[in-house]
Amino acid sequence: MEIAAAVIGFIFFVANALLSLLSLAIFVWVVLSWLFVLDIVNRNNRFVGQIAYGLDRFTAPVLAPLRAVVPNLGGIDITPIIALILIQGVKAYLMPAAYGAALSLVGAG
Repeated sequence: MEIAAAVIGFIFFVANALLSLLSLAIFVWVVLSWLFVLDIVNRNNRFVGQIAYGLDRFTAPVLAPLRAVVPNLGGIDITPIIALILIQGVKAYLMPAAYGAALSLVGAG
């Protein structure tokens, strides 16, 4: 039972770390998009373009479904804010409940 509890704890640790990494990627993507709009950073720079492309590929699966639901606010995209709130809610409320349920399934909690 201790091994199962340790494995479950590790799985939830990795899931929490991935959610934190996703939050960081969304935040960096937002700041980078502002830098593009304000013409502080040139999108044609190869290094910056690759970072922007990678961040877009990483964050698009989370932001695209939200963009389909959230109405357009005249050019202001609030989907990153909503995504960050949802990720924090999952980390604060759903992950601990799921962790407790998983531990109770293996009889360790």
